[in-house]
Amino acid sequence: MVAIGEASRLSGVSIETIRYYEREGIVSKAGRTSSGRRLFTDAEIAELRFIKRCRDLGFSVHDAVALKSIARKPNDACQSVEQLGRKHLTNVQEKIGELRQLECALTELISNCEQGRKQCPMLHALMS
Repeated sequence: MVAIGEASRLSGVSIETIRYYEREGIVSKAGRTSSGRRLFTDAEIAELRFIKRCRDLGFSVHDAVALKSIARKPNDACQSVEQLGRKHLTNVQEKIGELRQLECALTELISNCEQGRKQCPMLHALMS
């Protein structure tokens, strides 16, 4: 069993995030010593790593909790995980499309800029 600082280092999750996850019920609460210090087991650190990996892939906290729940019921895990994964992939693809549109708009605005002009076309476009 390890203290919260070591659990943070081992899981890659910041101390404040660990506290938040515990407070919100996203992860199991760690056991405590008689003085109130948290002590994390290997299983609790693994749970933190799981949530972190989900978050690193862009899953929402809600989806990460759902995936954690699915992992506990391996019989129907694959189909449920696939559904969540496909939904998330669709969202990512939509965001990529939006970012491409943003890139085009910014490229156009920047290309309209000419040094030394009193009226900046980019600022004019942003104000109108």
